[in-house]
Amino acid sequence: MMKNFNILCKFDGPFLIGKQLIIITFFFYTMLNAQTKYPEINKQIKIGNFTKAEKLINDVIAKDKLNENERYNLNFQIEKMHRIKLDFDRTTDDIKFALKKYYPALNSKMIERWEADKSLEMKIIDGKKLFFHNAVPNLFRINMHAKKRKEEVDGVTVDPLKIFLSEHIPGWISESLKSGEIYDNPVKMKLTYTLTVDSDAVPSGETIRCWLPYPREDSKRQKDIKLLSVNSDEYIISDNSHPQRTLYMEKTAQKGKPTVFQIQYELTDYSEFHNIDPQKIKPYNTSTKLFKEFTSERPPHIVFTNQIKELSKTIIGNTKSPYEKIKKIYTWINKNIPWASAREYSTLNNIPAYCLDNKHGDCGIVTLTFMTLARYNGIPCRWQSGWMLHPGQVNLHDWCEVYLNGYGWVPLDQSFGIQNSDDPKVEYFYIGGIDPYRLIINDDFGKPLFPAKIYPRSETNDFQRGEVEWRGGNLYFNKWDYHMDVQYLK
Repeated sequence: MMKNFNILCKFDGPFLIGKQLIIITFFFYTMLNAQTKYPEINKQIKIGNFTKAEKLINDVIAKDKLNENERYNLNFQIEKMHRIKLDFDRTTDDIKFALKKYYPALNSKMIERWEADKSLEMKIIDGKKLFFHNAVPNLFRINMHAKKRKEEVDGVTVDPLKIFLSEHIPGWISESLKSGEIYDNPVKMKLTYTLTVDSDAVPSGETIRCWLPYPREDSKRQKDIKLLSVNSDEYIISDNSHPQRTLYMEKTAQKGKPTVFQIQYELTDYSEFHNIDPQKIKPYNTSTKLFKEFTSERPPHIVFTNQIKELSKTIIGNTKSPYEKIKKIYTWINKNIPWASAREYSTLNNIPAYCLDNKHGDCGIVTLTFMTLARYNGIPCRWQSGWMLHPGQVNLHDWCEVYLNGYGWVPLDQSFGIQNSDDPKVEYFYIGGIDPYRLIINDDFGKPLFPAKIYPRSETNDFQRGEVEWRGGNLYFNKWDYHMDVQYLK
């Protein structure tokens, strides 16, 4: 059986050291600053004058004596502006065309009103008004009047995932209570993950470095992991000491051909259900390392801003019970922050602030918002993410775990939300429970990959799709595609 050593290995036998990996620049992991130390550059970025800001940055890089960290961060500011422009690529005419079906009498005032209440996400970039590429679909998720209008035109549709969960959650709970097991309801799966770099994304003959998501082996609800194949003889699997787990390999680009990286493995997932009795939760020992670490701030995203403090007063009030605090935060987010597809996280300076300012978010955004409010209120919590693998609903996904003294770490999925049921155990299943259709890749966010990445990551916080680079720089998401194939085994 192959062991997961932190060295380059050959799948079918002896361990080798690859020539291309003898010299790797292990650039120290740095927190990419939201702002530079140059006020004029910060001003131009803030008002959307990206072309001018980029020129100012290049002037500074050419003239000033900078250390490696300063140069790295300034270059990333340029990269971030490029990424924002990729996210905001819809013109006003594009928006009008997409909305014509639902609003035949659409006018500029309607669009301006949606812009003002942030139902239509928009930025001014180099003097042009540009909309988020998913602005229109998000309008029908965020704005209740627009949602109603869409239902009038298209009819009401029911989310298949909600139907699936309503049919299965009661059974998962029942089986767990019946067996007395916290981890139950096993589901065995064979997963094939493919990352395909576009033809001629790099010059022919150049080496492409690729990090693929690999399942963690330190979770009680993810077991029997068996690597079946890798489409390379040489690769590295990072061990479980790395919070964001990877399988790394390299390939040589060939002119006119896409470069394909693929892995296949089997695993068995289990549901987790804690039949929580709030009266049995013990007070926290606030002097422990666990409490201090997992109730602390983690700039730039977990920060106890005035916005967080004021909102916390509204949500929590005088509540003292840890479980009731968790439930109140969970319920408030569930009721007030609708799901909407998100901008790339690497372009957001503070994810919970973005969430609360815009009143919407995807799974990772609401998870970090929950974590920040929970930590501020003395509830230890930590990140977890990977994939959701429900039949017909395979996708990237983020959730977290909270620590309840007397129960230990228990799962919490904020974006799956409150279930429609008269049974409180079903209704709040995702506080202390989770389904058996998860691929766990990460136990933290924003941690360095192994082997070290030289250039800034495409996703600086999460790791689910993979990362790719060559000696000329990072390959961003627009240069490659990915696909997860799931086969459910009996």
